[in-house]
Amino acid sequence: MNMLGMFCIRACSGLLGCRTATRARSLHSVPGITVAQIDEEVAKLLELKAQLGGDDGKHAFVLKTAKGTRDYNPKQMAIREKVFNVIVGCFKRHGAETIDTPVFELKETLTGKYGEDSKLIYDLKDQGGELLSLRYDLTVPFARYLAMNKITNIKRYHIAKVYRRDNPAMTRGRYREFYQCDFDIAGQYDAMIPDAECLKIVHEILSELDLGDFRIKVNDRRILDGMFAVCGVPDDKFRTICSTVDKLDKMPWEDVKKEMVNEKGLSEEVADQIGQYVSMQGGMDLAERLLQDQKMCQSKQACAGLSDIKLLFSYLELFQVTDKVVFDLSLARGLDYYTGIIYEVVLTQAGVAQVSTDAQNGAEETVSVGSVAGGGRYDGLVGMFDPKGRKVPCVGISIGIERVFSIMEQKAETSAEKVRTTDVQVMVASAQKNLLEERLKLVTELWNAGIKAEVMYKKNPKLLSQLQHCEESGIPLVAILGEQELKDGVVKLRVVASREEVDISRADLVGEIRRRTSEA
Repeated sequence: MNMLGMFCIRACSGLLGCRTATRARSLHSVPGITVAQIDEEVAKLLELKAQLGGDDGKHAFVLKTAKGTRDYNPKQMAIREKVFNVIVGCFKRHGAETIDTPVFELKETLTGKYGEDSKLIYDLKDQGGELLSLRYDLTVPFARYLAMNKITNIKRYHIAKVYRRDNPAMTRGRYREFYQCDFDIAGQYDAMIPDAECLKIVHEILSELDLGDFRIKVNDRRILDGMFAVCGVPDDKFRTICSTVDKLDKMPWEDVKKEMVNEKGLSEEVADQIGQYVSMQGGMDLAERLLQDQKMCQSKQACAGLSDIKLLFSYLELFQVTDKVVFDLSLARGLDYYTGIIYEVVLTQAGVAQVSTDAQNGAEETVSVGSVAGGGRYDGLVGMFDPKGRKVPCVGISIGIERVFSIMEQKAETSAEKVRTTDVQVMVASAQKNLLEERLKLVTELWNAGIKAEVMYKKNPKLLSQLQHCEESGIPLVAILGEQELKDGVVKLRVVASREEVDISRADLVGEIRRRTSEA
């Protein structure tokens, strides 16, 4: 930056601090800078100041949502509701009950549970002497809830918002405020039966939502720790190396290895040995092969994990979901609280094209949402909150629903099918003037009978306007009143799609509406 530019910045600072004249006078004595140049630059700064606002403390207010958040319009909310219904229906089908917990927790409740991701926790200002943080996930609050209430057995689901101080990527469904849909089984049960049901559940949900092809990657923390041990990773580096391995779905092995060696202090030989293992994928056959591996069989915990992987696959075969499940040694899951089986669900086919909300040139890009669910076994987390350290074994799955929404919304955009934003079954309309009271009487009868109905808020609406509203809103039926219909004790029921009209007696109207809307 040249000397004039530097002094102009100083002049700008002075302008905003109401010391313009003093700053400007100080520039006059600088060699090589003329008064004309100073006046020209000051004029520019004054113009900029006028655009930003005056000295009264006001500034130009930008009306927008906070970074990493978004609003949802009625169409988007209708899609969300459909997705939630599918998920909740599946959770209930598997016998789960629901709970709720506060959106913020004591800071110490969340501290030390998320490994390197702890830096993403939102801390709140001190309020009334308690240090608080917004919840990062639903799992740690669930463990706290179990310990507080001395619960040792529960199958629960929880759908709520969580918060992460992450770098948002809106087009990939990555936000700072987002919903998670969790299903967890707490209690002492025989190995791998609850774990297998969690994978069955996510398989059912993604299949019903029809998002495209997906893969469920599974591994075990005991296998990872055993692998690190036999490869020569020091005990105190297990967790930090685990977090690095977890980046393999976003970075090539060369970059992951570089981080292990240059930042985490591993030797290249140890990193190369890890690289040989984390490149392996398979099914029950891979678990059997690794049980015979000369190095891996030296670790008792790795052998225990591999035996459980074999057992898991035998149950998954009975649940008929092995076509989507792969045993992947590169899967690490960076959270510290996992103790056994871990899994992650990724979409494997490219999404539909969408217009990037971030791209300034308006170019199209592909929706790439990556991981849509993850989870695992965390047998020690509840014990961290219990005064006597009593453990409650737990396993669960968490669906990152915002990423699912990204795909569902794009599918809706490219589909010819209209997304309805209301559930109204029938519009009560009139064909002539001065029938407002009759319309209100009829809509009241329908509401009292449990029929979803609405009426226009005008005394004398045109029939065409009422019919157009039905077509635009997707309302399937219109109950039309006229003077003749009132005399005859009937209502003219019109099917919007076919424009078929039939006279129905007032007494039979509710039953006819139910019959026709149930068939639709």
